[in-house]
Amino acid sequence: MKEIFLLRGVPGAGKTTLAKSIGGKHLESDMYFINPTTGFYNFNPTKLKDAHSWCQNSVAEAMHNKESKIVVSNTFTQKWEMEAYYEMAKEHGYSVFSLVVENRHNGVDTHNVPEEVLQNMQDRFEIKLR
Repeated sequence: MKEIFLLRGVPGAGKTTLAKSIGGKHLESDMYFINPTTGFYNFNPTKLKDAHSWCQNSVAEAMHNKESKIVVSNTFTQKWEMEAYYEMAKEHGYSVFSLVVENRHNGVDTHNVPEEVLQNMQDRFEIKLR
């Protein structure tokens, strides 16, 4: 069985921690901003589109390589942000599980996202229950 898990939530909710618990091939757009030599995270908002393209291309490669379990942990605040992953999953025969990770444990955002940005993400967060 081939599965892809899309972990959704605001920064600090615990998406990355949950992804590591689920196992499999873990990808997220934030990985684009990690220097492979130093391991230092250096976010650049002007490169966000590139980061998401990198993540989608990495998932496409993992599916091409027939990884049995792929976990993508991005904020995915709106439906359209997941559409490319749903299309790839259909094309490659993956079952998709969309999981909302809530910050009920008072987790702290490790990337220092400004409060107003966090609030904007929260305000636009779309959930489909049926």
